[in-house]
Amino acid sequence: MGDEIYEIDPDRCTECVGHFDEPQCQVLCPVSCIPVDPDRIETEPVLMARFISLQHKI
Repeated sequence: MGDEIYEIDPDRCTECVGHFDEPQCQVLCPVSCIPVDPDRIETEPVLMARFISLQHKI
């Protein structure tokens, strides 16, 4: 709440696969402002591969 705006980069989002059981942005958001993009539905294996790829870049 306030002046800060957070944006989710869909190319880096893993929907918390590898970290949590459910996407934390949706759990923690005080309002329902994080919609699901029907054109970007991704499978758990795809999200896990992205998680692993991002871990190797750290």
